[in-house]
Amino acid sequence: MSRRMKISHSTRNILLAGAAAALVAVLAFFYAKTQAVDLRERDEISGLLRELKDIDVRWDADVLSARVEISADTVPAPDRSADAAKALQKLGAAARSVHSAALAAVLPELEKAVTQKSGLMQKFRAANHDAKAALQTVLKNAPAINAQIGGLRKRSLMLEQALRTLMTVAPQYYLLAEDAQKSLLEVAASQLQYAQVPDNLHDMAQQLDAAVQTLLKAKSDERELSAQLAVITAGPRLDSTMFAFDREVETTLDEKERYRAYLVAYAGALLILIAWLGFKLKTAYEGLEQRVQERTRELSEALKHLKESETQLIQSEKMAALGQMVAGVAHEINTPLAYVKNSLGAVAGKLPDINTVIVNCEKLLTLLQAGANADPNQLAQQFATVSAQIAQLQQQRVLAELGGLVNDGLYGTGQMAEIVGNLKDFSRLDRSKVTSFNLNDGLNSTLLLAKHLLKSVTVNKQFGDIPAVTCSPSQINQVFLNLVTNAVQAMESGKGTIALTTRRDGDGIAVEIADNGKGIPPDVLPKIFDPFFTTKEAGKGTGLGLSISYKIVQQHGGRINVTSQPGAGTKFTVWLPLQPPVEAAPA
Repeated sequence: MSRRMKISHSTRNILLAGAAAALVAVLAFFYAKTQAVDLRERDEISGLLRELKDIDVRWDADVLSARVEISADTVPAPDRSADAAKALQKLGAAARSVHSAALAAVLPELEKAVTQKSGLMQKFRAANHDAKAALQTVLKNAPAINAQIGGLRKRSLMLEQALRTLMTVAPQYYLLAEDAQKSLLEVAASQLQYAQVPDNLHDMAQQLDAAVQTLLKAKSDERELSAQLAVITAGPRLDSTMFAFDREVETTLDEKERYRAYLVAYAGALLILIAWLGFKLKTAYEGLEQRVQERTRELSEALKHLKESETQLIQSEKMAALGQMVAGVAHEINTPLAYVKNSLGAVAGKLPDINTVIVNCEKLLTLLQAGANADPNQLAQQFATVSAQIAQLQQQRVLAELGGLVNDGLYGTGQMAEIVGNLKDFSRLDRSKVTSFNLNDGLNSTLLLAKHLLKSVTVNKQFGDIPAVTCSPSQINQVFLNLVTNAVQAMESGKGTIALTTRRDGDGIAVEIADNGKGIPPDVLPKIFDPFFTTKEAGKGTGLGLSISYKIVQQHGGRINVTSQPGAGTKFTVWLPLQPPVEAAPA
């Protein structure tokens, strides 16, 4: 008996020591997780990203300014390539130091885009310099030759016509670089070569011809380089990188703050545990009768808590099921959310161009307000700049595109509001607004929402001339979206065909959604509408999509049927009455 007690005490001491070590290890873990984050390096990275963004914006401004600046006396924009390379080098070193996953994922492509744009900018500056120098030579030599042949008795009409064309068209071609102007310059250069030029003007004429050829080539190269610069994605990549990095920093700080709260709570719990252990050690030496009474009281309280826990467990199971149902619906929100995000990102990408136009318009207004005191050359230059930028915006249909993007974003937020409103409590789907609705429009809306899923899928639409039905459009669209999503997921290779058919069927409308996917096994087919039944891997499905769809159709007084053949595909048929029964119609 004594040996047994000794072994029991030894085992208990080992367990207590292990428990104490575990408690200290958890405390050390929480303490390590709450160590402060050095924000200096992260601030440096944010500053470098902003610097690269500023360089990118200035590059775009330099391109626009260089294309509309004629005067050779204007101080050229500084070469920012060295600054960009230096910023990229610092950014790479800083990214390796902070171990940022967001930067590591995008830094190679970002470096490639910025480096590519830097090289194109150097080529553009060289082409623009050659074009500007050639234009100055044309504007210098053409009037000089024209003035000297004006007093000659025997003059060449071809030479005069060529000089007039060069003096008039060369500046226009430098600013606009249109094909028609290029053709006029080529004709004038040809006339200049074949015209009779006085011997004393022969060298000047040759210089003029060489300048025209240089202008034609340089402007062609400049226009091509400008087009390449316009499609390089350095700016959007910088915007997305800054956003992702800021989100990563915020997430890190939130995690630190959360673990600080855990540490405080855990330390408080340890203090309570130590106090409780002290109390238990003190009361352990009290008499047997007192301990029996305390044990009896504890058992009575435990019985009471057990009954309360039984009630709470029932409620917890219901809430857990609700949580899983909400999780099943949550994936449907991601599509319109991405829709809104992409629209806003595209809008943000257009704003710098509009801001540049506004700034230049303000400069033009300032010159116009100066009236007679304004420099005519500066006024003409600013007017040309504004005109070119406005023409570029009109050509690119920027305002129309922004309007479309905003409408797309509003449409996406409306879709999210409707999807979220489809679930109100566990036993009854929320009955949203009921109206007259054409199911063809609903299928088209569904295809738009599922567009990202249908990139490799062929969709065959066979829509009949059907009347509208009275229903909740948002709920019916949810059914269609679930069925289309399931059809795409049934295609193992990601490629296949989905056939959408609508037709009048008695007092209602039948909608068929068929795919040529892998099909459903016969033993699984009877269970597909059961809540929480799924054949997908863990974490990839909750088994609620078809259950919710079945409930929605049932609430509308309709029915949903399925036929499937393994290896050949599946067809779902949704039938909805034109007017649902009063007891079944959504409120």
